[in-house]
Amino acid sequence: MKMCITAAGESLESAVDPRFGRCQYFIIVDSDTMEFEAIENPSISATGGAGIQSAQSIANKDIEVLITGSVGPNAFPILDASGIKVVSVTGGSVADAIEQYKNGKLQVLTGPTASAHAGMGGGQGAGDSDTGTGRGAGGGGRGRGGGQGMGRRQ
Repeated sequence: MKMCITAAGESLESAVDPRFGRCQYFIIVDSDTMEFEAIENPSISATGGAGIQSAQSIANKDIEVLITGSVGPNAFPILDASGIKVVSVTGGSVADAIEQYKNGKLQVLTGPTASAHAGMGGGQGAGDSDTGTGRGAGGGGRGRGGGQGMGRRQ
Protein backbone atom coordinates (compact mmCIF):
# COMPACT_ATOMS: atom_id res chain seq x y z
CA MET A 1 0.00 0.00 0.00
CA LYS A 2 1.28 3.46 -0.89
CA MET A 3 1.21 5.85 2.08
CA CYS A 4 2.20 9.45 2.74
CA ILE A 5 3.37 10.56 6.17
CA THR A 6 4.05 14.19 7.03
CA ALA A 7 7.55 14.44 8.48
CA ALA A 8 10.01 16.85 10.05
CA GLY A 9 12.92 15.17 8.23
CA GLU A 10 13.85 13.00 5.28
CA SER A 11 13.94 9.52 6.84
CA LEU A 12 11.71 6.89 8.43
CA GLU A 13 13.28 7.79 11.79
CA SER A 14 12.17 11.43 11.44
CA ALA A 15 9.42 12.73 13.70
CA VAL A 16 5.92 12.97 12.28
CA ASP A 17 5.21 16.61 11.50
CA PRO A 18 1.80 17.40 13.04
CA ARG A 19 1.00 19.95 10.31
CA PHE A 20 -0.26 18.78 6.94
CA GLY A 21 -0.20 21.88 4.74
CA ARG A 22 3.01 23.27 6.19
CA CYS A 23 4.87 20.08 7.02
CA GLN A 24 8.55 20.03 6.09
CA TYR A 25 8.49 16.76 4.12
CA PHE A 26 6.14 14.19 2.68
CA ILE A 27 7.51 10.67 3.09
CA ILE A 28 5.95 8.45 0.42
CA VAL A 29 6.25 4.82 1.53
CA ASP A 30 5.36 1.42 0.12
CA SER A 31 4.17 -0.17 3.37
CA ASP A 32 4.90 -3.70 2.06
CA THR A 33 8.56 -3.15 1.12
CA MET A 34 9.22 -0.04 3.27
CA GLU A 35 10.90 1.60 0.28
CA PHE A 36 10.37 5.34 0.55
CA GLU A 37 10.95 8.70 -1.05
CA ALA A 38 11.22 12.01 0.82
CA ILE A 39 9.70 15.01 -0.95
CA GLU A 40 10.25 18.52 0.36
CA ASN A 41 6.87 20.24 0.74
CA PRO A 42 6.77 23.06 -1.83
CA SER A 43 3.82 24.67 0.01
CA ILE A 44 5.57 25.13 3.36
CA SER A 45 6.09 28.86 2.84
CA ALA A 46 2.97 29.62 0.81
CA THR A 47 1.32 32.87 1.84
CA GLY A 48 -2.08 31.20 1.73
CA GLY A 49 -3.73 27.96 0.67
CA ALA A 50 -0.89 25.71 1.85
CA GLY A 51 -3.28 22.90 2.76
CA ILE A 52 -5.00 23.01 -0.61
CA GLN A 53 -1.69 23.05 -2.48
CA SER A 54 -0.32 20.18 -0.38
CA ALA A 55 -3.47 18.12 -0.94
CA GLN A 56 -3.20 18.66 -4.69
CA SER A 57 0.48 17.67 -4.61
CA ILE A 58 -0.11 14.29 -3.00
CA ALA A 59 -3.39 13.61 -4.81
CA ASN A 60 -1.34 13.08 -7.96
CA LYS A 61 0.90 10.42 -6.37
CA ASP A 62 -1.55 7.48 -6.11
CA ILE A 63 -1.53 7.68 -2.30
CA GLU A 64 -4.04 5.47 -0.49
CA VAL A 65 -3.43 6.66 3.08
CA LEU A 66 -2.19 9.95 4.55
CA ILE A 67 -0.87 9.89 8.12
CA THR A 68 -0.51 13.31 9.73
CA GLY A 69 -1.32 15.27 12.86
CA SER A 70 -4.15 17.44 11.57
CA VAL A 71 -5.85 18.45 8.34
CA GLY A 72 -7.84 21.61 7.76
CA PRO A 73 -11.29 22.09 6.21
CA ASN A 74 -9.97 23.23 2.83
CA ALA A 75 -7.55 20.33 2.31
CA PHE A 76 -9.76 17.53 3.64
CA PRO A 77 -12.36 17.57 0.81
CA ILE A 78 -9.60 17.39 -1.82
CA LEU A 79 -8.02 14.40 -0.11
CA ASP A 80 -11.40 12.74 0.36
CA ALA A 81 -12.40 13.29 -3.28
CA SER A 82 -9.06 11.76 -4.33
CA GLY A 83 -9.87 8.60 -2.38
CA ILE A 84 -7.11 9.20 0.17
CA LYS A 85 -7.89 7.95 3.68
CA VAL A 86 -6.73 10.52 6.22
CA VAL A 87 -5.41 9.14 9.50
CA SER A 88 -4.40 11.18 12.54
CA VAL A 89 -1.41 10.36 14.73
CA THR A 90 0.11 12.13 17.71
CA GLY A 91 3.90 12.20 17.89
CA GLY A 92 6.40 9.45 17.22
CA SER A 93 8.51 8.67 14.19
CA VAL A 94 7.37 8.01 10.65
CA ALA A 95 8.21 4.30 11.08
CA ASP A 96 6.20 4.20 14.34
CA ALA A 97 3.19 5.78 12.62
CA ILE A 98 3.31 3.21 9.80
CA GLU A 99 3.50 0.37 12.31
CA GLN A 100 0.60 1.78 14.33
CA TYR A 101 -1.50 2.00 11.17
CA LYS A 102 -0.64 -1.56 10.13
CA ASN A 103 -1.66 -2.78 13.60
CA GLY A 104 -5.03 -1.02 13.43
CA LYS A 105 -4.18 1.46 16.20
CA LEU A 106 -4.91 4.61 14.17
CA GLN A 107 -8.37 5.81 13.24
CA VAL A 108 -9.43 6.99 9.79
CA LEU A 109 -10.84 10.53 10.00
CA THR A 110 -14.26 11.44 8.65
CA GLY A 111 -13.66 15.19 8.60
CA PRO A 112 -11.07 17.93 9.17
CA THR A 113 -9.29 18.18 12.51
CA ALA A 114 -8.09 21.78 12.25
CA SER A 115 -10.05 24.99 11.88
CA ALA A 116 -9.81 27.41 8.98
CA HIS A 117 -7.22 30.17 9.16
CA ALA A 118 -7.42 32.37 6.09
CA GLY A 119 -10.36 34.70 5.80
CA MET A 120 -11.35 34.39 9.42
CA GLY A 121 -9.93 37.70 10.61
CA GLY A 122 -12.07 40.59 11.66
CA GLY A 123 -11.41 44.07 10.39
CA GLN A 124 -11.27 47.37 12.15
CA GLY A 125 -11.49 50.75 10.55
CA ALA A 126 -10.81 54.31 11.45
CA GLY A 127 -12.60 57.18 9.81
CA ASP A 128 -11.64 60.70 9.04
CA SER A 129 -13.77 63.10 11.02
CA ASP A 130 -13.77 65.76 8.31
CA THR A 131 -14.64 63.71 5.24
CA GLY A 132 -16.59 60.85 6.78
CA THR A 133 -14.50 58.24 4.95
CA GLY A 134 -12.29 55.57 6.35
CA ARG A 135 -9.92 52.72 5.78
CA GLY A 136 -9.78 49.36 7.48
CA ALA A 137 -7.14 46.80 8.24
CA GLY A 138 -7.82 43.18 9.01
CA GLY A 139 -6.30 41.04 11.70
CA GLY A 140 -6.17 37.32 12.43
CA GLY A 141 -5.68 35.70 9.07
CA ARG A 142 -6.64 37.63 6.00
CA GLY A 143 -9.44 39.83 7.25
CA ARG A 144 -10.79 42.86 5.49
CA GLY A 145 -11.94 45.89 7.34
CA GLY A 146 -13.85 48.97 6.52
CA GLY A 147 -14.24 52.16 8.43
CA GLN A 148 -16.61 55.05 8.59
CA GLY A 149 -15.83 58.37 10.10
CA MET A 150 -18.13 60.66 11.95
CA GLY A 151 -18.01 63.77 9.78
CA ARG A 152 -18.86 67.16 11.21
CA ARG A 153 -20.77 69.67 9.17
CA GLN A 154 -20.35 73.28 9.91
